[in-house]
Order: sequence, then C-alpha cells, then structure tokens
Amino acid sequence: MTERISIGQLYPNAVSPASTRRTPVQQPATTSGNPMFQKLLQEQFVRFSHHAEVRLKERGIQLKPDQLDKLSKAIDKVAAKGAKDALMVIGGNALIVNVPNRTVVTALDGNAMSDHVFTQIDSAMIISS
Repeated sequence: MTERISIGQLYPNAVSPASTRRTPVQQPATTSGNPMFQKLLQEQFVRFSHHAEVRLKERGIQLKPDQLDKLSKAIDKVAAKGAKDALMVIGGNALIVNVPNRTVVTALDGNAMSDHVFTQIDSAMIISS
C-alpha cells in the first residue's frame, strides 16, 4: 500500500490543490434530494489524483488559488466542447485533466515539457496566468 502525502508536506506555505477537495456537507432538507444541486456542487471544484499530487511535489509546482479558479473555468470550457482528456498549460506548467471527473491526473513543469510528446488527449488549452 502506498503512503499518502499530507497537504502540509506538499504545500507548506501555499494553498494546495488538495485543499480544493470538498468533504460531504450536510445539506438542508430542501436540497438533500435535489440531484441538480448535487451536480452543481460537483462541478465547482478540481480534484487531484494521488499521482498528480506526487508529481506536483516532485517538480516543485505550486498552484495559487487564482490559478485553481482559472483551471476550474477552463475545465468548464473544454467540457462544453465535449472534451474527455485535456492538456492545460498554466503558469509554464502542464496539467493533464480528465474532464468528466474534473481530475488532474498528472503535472509537468517547464523542464519536463521540453521534447515531451503528449498522447491520449483530445484537447488542449493555454490558460493565461
């Protein structure tokens, strides 16, 4: 079994991507059975796979809260176009995102992108940072 990296280890002085994860929230009785409300909650954040968290730490990539917000909006845009797996370039870093799950699956810094071939993606977006 692999050991999980704690958020404090990954981002000691910044907001970590993992902090955008949301734990289940107790919903008022009027919204708990509303599937549209639940879907809306799911669409408002970005998840990071364990692999992506490890790559972010290894490569010293730290995403700022405004970058996470831009990433979330970019995911919305590519999802509207029907994308499934997208390359997102932000702040000189590349992120591969599984769009339907809103999950970053891996991350590369500028050095790792040099001469790198990106496969199994169906879209790409450059996000101004």
